[in-house]
Amino acid sequence: MPRMLDVSDDVRAEIGDEEADRLLAGDNAPGSYDCTSCRTQGDSEQERTSTVLFIGEETAVLAFAHAGCLPSQVVQVTEEQLQGAARSITGDERPAEALPEQAVLGVTSGLVLLGGELHPALVVEPTGRIARPGTAGGAGDDFLPLLIEQGFMPVSQLTEVPPVLHGWSVLLAMGQLHAVLQPGAGGGSPVAWWQAHQPLQVTDSWRAAANKHQQVLLFAAPVGSIGRQPREDLLRDALDKAAASGRLVASAMPLAGT
Repeated sequence: MPRMLDVSDDVRAEIGDEEADRLLAGDNAPGSYDCTSCRTQGDSEQERTSTVLFIGEETAVLAFAHAGCLPSQVVQVTEEQLQGAARSITGDERPAEALPEQAVLGVTSGLVLLGGELHPALVVEPTGRIARPGTAGGAGDDFLPLLIEQGFMPVSQLTEVPPVLHGWSVLLAMGQLHAVLQPGAGGGSPVAWWQAHQPLQVTDSWRAAANKHQQVLLFAAPVGSIGRQPREDLLRDALDKAAASGRLVASAMPLAGT
């Protein structure tokens, strides 16, 4: 029986017309599957289903998602992330070898109350000062000026949802946080502004809020402004203090592809 599959032009270009046609005919497509975004079961015979192709440096993994969770798309990931995706899809959750610490940006997820409603948020704080590309650095920190140039808005108090930053998005796939994507050069495919070394777990309540609003709020502050707060109330206090001292920018970002 033909499946209710969506295969985007980008996915078709990667897997080829013959494989895409076999999928659409139901030859190689699953009946039931675990949605790569919300992790609940789907059925490609009963509901619209997206094909999502994760591509690493050497290999690729084809996954499936409810069309309402993710559109059919190609997602560029690191080889380490792809191995994690493969383990998630096959149910083999043996830990990979620890990766060397390379992150410049630290990311914390939490729920932020704005206007009486909880919103899913990511808080980004570098592990050190950020210098403008092409400069030797120095005593200053260009993190916030660089983000403001990209369209992030300074926040003096947390009272309302920040405006949407068009072209940027948050990739939540396989029930985990994978990346923050920014527009590609010259209008090309989105590229990762931040990418998890290993997909980050988010709480069920965070994911539910993200699915409800179909967007995520991203707050960013210079090193030393927020810290790793163990509770959401402490995280909110730190955000309020950073905003009051002029050390916070924010934007709203849709979930990837929406």
